[in-house]
Amino acid sequence: MTAPFASDESPTAMRLIGINGGTFDPIHYGHLRPALEVQQSLDLEQVRFVPCYQPVHRGQPSVSAVQRCEMIELAIAGQPSFCLDTIEIDRGGPSYMVDTLAALKQRYADSEESTALVLIMGTDAFANFHKWHNWQEILRLANIAVTHRPGEALPLYCQAGQILRAHHVRRFSQCCEQIVDVPVTQLDLSATALRNYLHQGQSVDYLMPPSVIDYIQQHQLYRDAKGN
Repeated sequence: MTAPFASDESPTAMRLIGINGGTFDPIHYGHLRPALEVQQSLDLEQVRFVPCYQPVHRGQPSVSAVQRCEMIELAIAGQPSFCLDTIEIDRGGPSYMVDTLAALKQRYADSEESTALVLIMGTDAFANFHKWHNWQEILRLANIAVTHRPGEALPLYCQAGQILRAHHVRRFSQCCEQIVDVPVTQLDLSATALRNYLHQGQSVDYLMPPSVIDYIQQHQLYRDAKGN
């Protein structure tokens, strides 16, 4: 996207906190590299990896919440701007992003510095954003960064595209209700494919951090669970 659909305002000084949610079952480079490029492109102070407890749009994770969190911690250990946030695990029940953002917004409300939450999602997820639980409130709580391959067409003419056209800007100038698009190195890689590789005893070298591979082997994860 070369031009904004909405007018840009002069940027205001605010701290940007990235929110990267998902099952992370298991976490892999397809999660990590785009998150790093968004962090660098938007100058995010942090990217908080938020593993869900109970997904609402897919089946239950193949391994426990504790194991998924431990793999995330191993994967992000070398990147100081990345951190694990167990807010959805601690809350339990169905993991709705609107509830998570509301709680995080309250967490940062007492900060002396203006803080904006930036929800990170790919084009596939954003194409269904209008189906998310209370998506209008999500926009009132956070800005959104839509990641895509360089040159990839964005969803402009579906219902999600109407939302994008109404809220798109080149850069954030306020704490919510703005959407930017960020070209990233997007790997054609999914946790489902990795689970299938592991179930079949195939190597997953170069697809996820070695520390995560070691953890999976040590705990004999995904051997009996096919991808879903």
